[in-house]
Amino acid sequence: MTDVTNALELLTQQNNQLIELGHLLKDEYEILKQHSPDKLIAINKLKNELLIKIDSTDQLLANDAQFIEDKKNGKYSEELKEIENNLLTCKNSNQVNGEIIHKSQLSVERMRTTLLENHTRSTLTYDNKGKTSGGLSSLDLKA
Repeated sequence: MTDVTNALELLTQQNNQLIELGHLLKDEYEILKQHSPDKLIAINKLKNELLIKIDSTDQLLANDAQFIEDKKNGKYSEELKEIENNLLTCKNSNQVNGEIIHKSQLSVERMRTTLLENHTRSTLTYDNKGKTSGGLSSLDLKA
């Protein structure tokens, strides 16, 4: 197998991995909308495994001197452009999912604070990070 064939195979592999990542990110978005923590854990495991594969493929390309030289000479420009577009799509999807997770965390924290305030108004204290906590356990008292 020639270096050109190997580089094209690696580029195709990387592009397919990014397409698969895009599908996983769409699935993650749907799972976030459904508020399904078990499914979210499973898809995050798949996503992490795929990211490791993508990184591995990227390292193979980065360490291939012939590929680097060919890339400087303008070879593989179409393949690299397609990979770049898929990567940008994945980054945008990941950012949207991250914002959903951040907003969910803020919502949970507000609900937690409200419940603490309503339930243990007389024992409400603040920890060293400024978060509210309530009950005797916050005073390190044990029965």
